[in-house]
Amino acid sequence: MSIDTILQIVMIASAVLMVVSILLQQRGATLGAGFGSSGELYTTRRGIDKNLFEVTVVFAVVFVLAILVGLLIPS
Repeated sequence: MSIDTILQIVMIASAVLMVVSILLQQRGATLGAGFGSSGELYTTRRGIDKNLFEVTVVFAVVFVLAILVGLLIPS
């Protein structure tokens, strides 16, 4: 396997996992939250919500790094 193939697999996998982790998050579940009127005060993330948020950030960083490395490596 070449490095280009590995980078493409990493990009696709991290993108799919990032989308899934974003969709699993519970914040803004109501229709009004999409327009800014959720009625909730700011609360800290705890438990699984915090872990899911951190995993989403990691997937986003891996995705961006894979794209940057793919741009820097000559094909």
